[in-house]
Amino acid sequence: MSSLNIATRALNANLAALQVIGHNIANVNTEGYSRQNIQLQSSGYQAMGSGFFGKGVEIATVERTHSAYLTSEARATSSTAAADSVRLARLQQLESAFPMGENGLGTALNSMLNAWNDVTSAPSNLTARVVTIARADEFASRLRNTAGQLDLLKQGTELQVQTTVDSVNRLAKDLAAVNQRIIENAGGAHTPNDLLDSRDQLLAQMSKLVKIATVPGESGTVNVFVGGSQPLVLGAQPAQLAVTRDPVDTSRIQVSFKQGNTETDLSLAALGGGELAGMVRFLNEDLAAAQNQIGRMALATATIVNSQHALGVDLTGQPGQPFFAPTPPIAAIAAPANTGTAAFSVTVTDPTALKASDYDIRAEAGGLRIVRLSDNTTTPPLGNPPLATAALPLEVDGLTFTLDSGALGANDRFRARPFEGAARNIQVAIGAPDKLAAASPVAVTPGTTNSGSLAVESLYATAADANLTSPVTITFGAAGTYTLSGASITNPATVYNYAPGESIQVNGWSLTLRGAPTAGDTFAVQASPANGLAQNAGNASAVLALRDLATFDGVSLADGYVSLFSDIGTRVQGAQFAAEFSGNVAATAEAARAGVAGVNLDEEAARLLQFQQAYQASAKFLQIAQSTFDSLLQTVGR
Repeated sequence: MSSLNIATRALNANLAALQVIGHNIANVNTEGYSRQNIQLQSSGYQAMGSGFFGKGVEIATVERTHSAYLTSEARATSSTAAADSVRLARLQQLESAFPMGENGLGTALNSMLNAWNDVTSAPSNLTARVVTIARADEFASRLRNTAGQLDLLKQGTELQVQTTVDSVNRLAKDLAAVNQRIIENAGGAHTPNDLLDSRDQLLAQMSKLVKIATVPGESGTVNVFVGGSQPLVLGAQPAQLAVTRDPVDTSRIQVSFKQGNTETDLSLAALGGGELAGMVRFLNEDLAAAQNQIGRMALATATIVNSQHALGVDLTGQPGQPFFAPTPPIAAIAAPANTGTAAFSVTVTDPTALKASDYDIRAEAGGLRIVRLSDNTTTPPLGNPPLATAALPLEVDGLTFTLDSGALGANDRFRARPFEGAARNIQVAIGAPDKLAAASPVAVTPGTTNSGSLAVESLYATAADANLTSPVTITFGAAGTYTLSGASITNPATVYNYAPGESIQVNGWSLTLRGAPTAGDTFAVQASPANGLAQNAGNASAVLALRDLATFDGVSLADGYVSLFSDIGTRVQGAQFAAEFSGNVAATAEAARAGVAGVNLDEEAARLLQFQQAYQASAKFLQIAQSTFDSLLQTVGR
């Protein structure tokens, strides 16, 4: 009878091994599946008079081939790779909104500025004036279109953030359900391998969406934490993530941990990795920076052109009106938790000093500080006493911060976004060509007895000075010197040195001469005659000269788009390197995990042959044992 038992056990054990091998082969392409192995052990022995005889074989358990360390490493690296990959994809979409060449903003900006060249050549030509206005309108239109593309990209990314959060919440519920099933199957000597694979696969999917930390629970369950210490899954109890708005700046989204009626904001650093962190970083850093860059370009260009246009005179003899629609003071956004009644606004006072950034106004004991959020530079610097409200208005980075009304409360905060809507709302205000202020309010007349080679290169107003049109005479002396005389000149005895091409600036006007003077040469600067406005292009020359004005962190106005595009290109290049590096690291970690836990068909084929032969041998042994037992029964029966 023992031979029959040994044969039966061997047959069942080898059949079970074949079933496990078949299960492995069937799941060779199943994502997250860990190879399973049957563990066999001796069934013991029995003592007989002639010695100890074994009882055969039995199944100890079926275990999965698994490395907790490699699995955890693969999850962590895939989380980083997913964040870098999704950020790169979004940055490439952002980059496509800023083309170079004929369709680029740089071309439109330079076309607008260069159009003034035709006006300087023919100031009375209405066609040249119409073209100048049309080029400006095209530039404004491209700015608005680009801002619209950024808005669409922002809306699409925010929608994907919400979809990703919903996916995380669904995976958390699924993991809690798997944990419950693992608990229900606990208590035995064997582990539910396929349930554990399902658990690990859910963790892998979750880690690609958000960085997670895991802590083992009872009976093979796992607890999941996000944002450092927030319990997303505790045993069979899931919590949730939610998409919320920054209370100070509702244009920015953030991810919060929600448990019951309590919500805890998760910073970008706390999110760590996963697609969620990549998208939030793109929205709140990369896209916000691009919006500020294009907004600064729009606001600075409009302000500079408006300022110069206002110094000119149109064909009707009137001072220049705003060329672009003026930007009203920008109200700072008060935080909902503020206790004071203060209201702040921001205006542009120096368009050449603007920084592409948002700003915080933060109340402190004894005053306030203004913080440039792009690099956290504070005014006054940390360590110095805060700024008293009586010191406002205050200019910071070309912006003037003004306390419009009310008083600050303790720890009040305000967010100023001076560039957020500049590109979206820019419009050309000039419609009629005769309203183009191409003429200069001052004119220069060379002396009739001049004998030198001096020629007038340009004359235009640079500031709204009270003495702008007050007559001034420039008289050249020996050795290339000159003096100034006139009612507005307080010290006519002062002698100045002349250098060809170097501007002479007096009373808010700038005169540039070329050539060599002779002693006694004179030039008289006075108000432009009304009958000469049609041929006067002094202010058009001034607008044309704005092309070389250092405007964007030292970059000229004409090259402003290059600096904007370079910033985005640098971000794309950095993101591409990060995505490639982290992707390679993640692939290596996954290969190491799969090398341990994955199914190798060659190996399974060898094991299949091994246990098939063992099964056949067991069947043959059972057949022999049965035949021997039948012969014994026949012999005894006689």
